[in-house]
Amino acid sequence: MNLARTRLGEAAIKEAVKYILKDPEKNIPKIIRWGEKIAIREQDKKYIANIKKYLDDPNSNWYKYTYKLLTEIHPNVRERVGINYFLNATMFGIPVQLENEKKYDCNIPWAILIDPTSACNLKCKGCWAGEYKPWNLSFEDLDKVVTEGKELGIYMYIFSGGEPLMRKDDIIKLCEKHNECAFLSFTNGTLVDEDFAKEMQRVGNFALAFSVEGFREETDMRRGEGCFDAVMKAMDILRDYGCIFGFSTCYHRYNTEVVASKEYIDLMVQKGCRFGWYFTYVPVGSDSDVNFMATIEQREYMYRRINEIRATEPIFVLDFWNDGEFSNGCIAGGRRYFHINANGDCEPCAFIHYSNMNIKEHSLLEVLQSPLFMAYRRNQPFNNNLLRPCPMIDNPDALRKMVKESGAFSTQVNDDETVDQLADKLQEYAKAWGEKADEIMMAKKNMSKGA
Repeated sequence: MNLARTRLGEAAIKEAVKYILKDPEKNIPKIIRWGEKIAIREQDKKYIANIKKYLDDPNSNWYKYTYKLLTEIHPNVRERVGINYFLNATMFGIPVQLENEKKYDCNIPWAILIDPTSACNLKCKGCWAGEYKPWNLSFEDLDKVVTEGKELGIYMYIFSGGEPLMRKDDIIKLCEKHNECAFLSFTNGTLVDEDFAKEMQRVGNFALAFSVEGFREETDMRRGEGCFDAVMKAMDILRDYGCIFGFSTCYHRYNTEVVASKEYIDLMVQKGCRFGWYFTYVPVGSDSDVNFMATIEQREYMYRRINEIRATEPIFVLDFWNDGEFSNGCIAGGRRYFHINANGDCEPCAFIHYSNMNIKEHSLLEVLQSPLFMAYRRNQPFNNNLLRPCPMIDNPDALRKMVKESGAFSTQVNDDETVDQLADKLQEYAKAWGEKADEIMMAKKNMSKGA
């Protein structure tokens, strides 16, 4: 759509979105019609068609989700979500990313995950950030990443750590300077108060994903006494100020059934969560506990349960590992995202602690064209079965091969675990999940043929 590719056209569409959002309940059908008009890629048009099917039914979970999203959040936040996330980061940003991908012959991500600091006020079991030294990126470093990212069409930035909110002032400053971008931060929730909620409401383009491991027993077991109550209080504060937030849950051997339960989802919805990100526990570091990983049976259960939640509950959830069918495999290495740690080392994934380049010394484009990232580009997807997307826990020999061929260095300066040791300890798990994933996929194919 040529209109959408001009500054005048974008401005007109954004004003139309503002108008529609003034009366969300009445204008939900108009939102869909606008989506149909501004969708550029065939893939986006299919997404809009699917959304339209669900939003035509006021009793559907997705209609209820959209209505709550558009009526319960603060007007300033609502406007910035509509413009920054859905228009800038997605509708307008993705076509630019695809153009640059062809132009530079490298992956251009939809989002960049970056650690403002490796410092944290907690010490959680199995945290991958615990393998880093005490590092901090300057505001200038953060600003450089966003500035260069926008030139490539990237308008979505996610903070991890460490605890990102130990850098509250710099994050808000970044949101103000780049007010056309969407920002999100993972957080343990212990540093959220009313003053910060007011700042989030004011800038409008910043959301939080609270780390929570289930109910009080499961969360405090891994994160420390009082953490669950702190998160619940923080959610209440943000809900009262009409801010956007969701939950980020790591599932493992001891909490999988709890965090996938209807009771848990009901609590998250009741608290005001608009989304939920599930991550499986990954044993990073030589001292990590492989037995803490979710069992093969639990991972299969999560695969089926996530799809069930999406079909029935008024909240958007996804599974970072089990949604490979929707993302066409691994999204790391710049294909959809990559990670910059608090030292500036550019890693293909938050869980893959290897790098060729540092953002302090290289441009964003040079990072995306680095040997390790190009190895990812050549090898993705890492498995024909998209239920086996990860080059670490699902295809460890692929990670071993790419690290050695690219000459990447380990960013875990406090850990001497080699890539061979990492790959070897995951072989048994990868083999077992591979057999189960192949079984699931074969059953789906047989069912499709029967239908």
